Amino acid sequence: MPLTDAKVRTAKPTPKSTKMADGRGLYLEVRPTGAKLWRYRYRIAGKENIFAIGEYPSISLAEARNEHLRARALVASGVHPSHNRKVERLSNMVANANTFEAVANEWVAKKSVNWTAYYKRQVEGVLGADVFPHVGRLPIRSVTAGHLLEIVRRVDARGATTIALLIRQWSSAIFRYAVATLRADNDPAAALRGAIERSRVVHHRPLSRAQIVQFMVALDRYGGYRTTVIALRLMLLTFVRTVELRKALWNEFDLDLAQWRIPAERMKMREPHIVPLSKQAVVLLQELRAYTGGQGLLFPNYRRPRESMTATTLNRALERMGFNGKDSIGFSAHGFRATASTILNELGYRSDVIERQLAHAERNKVRASYNQAEYLEDRKVMMQDWANLIDDLIEKAENGSGSPRSLPKVA
Repeated sequence: MPLTDAKVRTAKPTPKSTKMADGRGLYLEVRPTGAKLWRYRYRIAGKENIFAIGEYPSISLAEARNEHLRARALVASGVHPSHNRKVERLSNMVANANTFEAVANEWVAKKSVNWTAYYKRQVEGVLGADVFPHVGRLPIRSVTAGHLLEIVRRVDARGATTIALLIRQWSSAIFRYAVATLRADNDPAAALRGAIERSRVVHHRPLSRAQIVQFMVALDRYGGYRTTVIALRLMLLTFVRTVELRKALWNEFDLDLAQWRIPAERMKMREPHIVPLSKQAVVLLQELRAYTGGQGLLFPNYRRPRESMTATTLNRALERMGFNGKDSIGFSAHGFRATASTILNELGYRSDVIERQLAHAERNKVRASYNQAEYLEDRKVMMQDWANLIDDLIEKAENGSGSPRSLPKVA
């Protein structure tokens, strides 16, 4: 007769172990110590075996019957339930070792040899702050598209759409790596393509000719560090990327030759770049050398001299000058590139000369290997003309005369 909850609960120990049958090989063994153990007796290949299901009351009668049904199915297929349990435990141990965080960290370690230090910090920072707290401890096979969708929506809701898109991109790469190393079966992040819409790109706003004059006047009146003033003037004169100027080293400059050679590792496109220096830029650099010439960096951080000036320093200066921040024209330090590009194109300089000076991507990989000096003579002329144009704008504004003189065009 099958057992009942009451019979199991009230079963008393005796001097010898007793067995209370439930049917089809399932029984409860009551030991003299009072322990109540669920057991399943079965045969495989004619040999009797006992499978220990667990102890009552940790495992109830209903739970014991469910486990019994599962064990019987295994026996019917010729599998010992105890062997299957060992395999499952081992599988769980492997899964717990291969958590999303563990696989992600392994992926970062493998891929980051080709990343910049900044990019590696960005990936590790975003994963650590926005992803690992939610799915980091889960076995990677247990992480679903639903988990990831919740994460990217949460990040997008706080206004960080670009970060949300990067999380989807990096998560997809992590899962593809897990699939390749046999620790996942698919990439659930692939299903999230299109779940987050990228906001329309707002390009860096350029300065007009009149605003260049306003900027130079405001810069002359700026009460901050002189090195910050020089940095902003050099941004206008050289129109390099902000990070390229901030992290510039003195050993990259040849003031006698009027050249700045930026090494490939500090360039966005990973190609070395030559910046011809106008006479005005050289004068500024000679002045700057009196402040920081004894250090490696042109623009060291005042609080941490071994590190470079931050982008925040430049944009805060622009904010104090009324060019950035609320109720301003929304100009950032990166906008000097758009300013030079816009005006030089308007003046008729060849677009490929301008693009080369801007160090934009070279689609032709054969040319990319040697194009750092491409159009160099034309670029020297253009960079000096650009500096002269700025001086001319200031002079005309001070004299209250008409438009600045036209400049010779590079053929």
